[in-house]
Amino acid sequence: MSAAHRSPGPVTADDVRDAVLLAADALRAAGPADWDARAGSLEWSCRETVEHLADDLFAYAAQLGSPDAGASPGTEVPFVWRAQRPGAPANVIFADPAAGPAGLIRVLEACGALLSAMVRTTSADVRSHHVFGASDPEGFAAMGVVETLVHLHDVAEGLGLRWEPDPGLCDRALARLFPDAPAHTGRWPTLLWATGRGELPGLPRRTGWRWYGAPRGAGEEQPG
Repeated sequence: MSAAHRSPGPVTADDVRDAVLLAADALRAAGPADWDARAGSLEWSCRETVEHLADDLFAYAAQLGSPDAGASPGTEVPFVWRAQRPGAPANVIFADPAAGPAGLIRVLEACGALLSAMVRTTSADVRSHHVFGASDPEGFAAMGVVETLVHLHDVAEGLGLRWEPDPGLCDRALARLFPDAPAHTGRWPTLLWATGRGELPGLPRRTGWRWYGAPRGAGEEQPG
């Protein structure tokens, strides 16, 4: 049975808030670790990856704040994105390096709070642009949760931290964004598999992946 045939419940503003708060707590446990270490399989440092995550959360909040309003095709809010070095993520949001890891974590928490607030206060019928297709507040909440969970996995590998999020949170995000994911495997390993970061018995490791953020019942073409 695929994830599309079950309903673990919607992804909510509280899920975004909780995921980011748990991530912040985990990062604070790193102490004086090497934040310039490579983040897991990424080409970015741990610091750059947390900045990228904060930027994602901010960008999703901004998209909800400037909905497509019937525009076809929709567009991203035209902020200026820039990278601080070749190969680094292009962001709008950067943390002041002088503020250290504590400041970086505060930036992450602030951006998570922005997305949580926008999800909570935006009408469910709003549609906003995403590169994989227009989505609704719940879809952007799920995207924020997935970005938080999997990028913390990357950073945890680089900083030597333990990170294993709540299976229920993973389950809701999988059901919302990955209708092709197996439904009867461990939820956290399955989310890692779905995002190209892990393996599941009998399934090849993904070398390319995407999510499906169309609102529930919208009729967007789903994977076979």
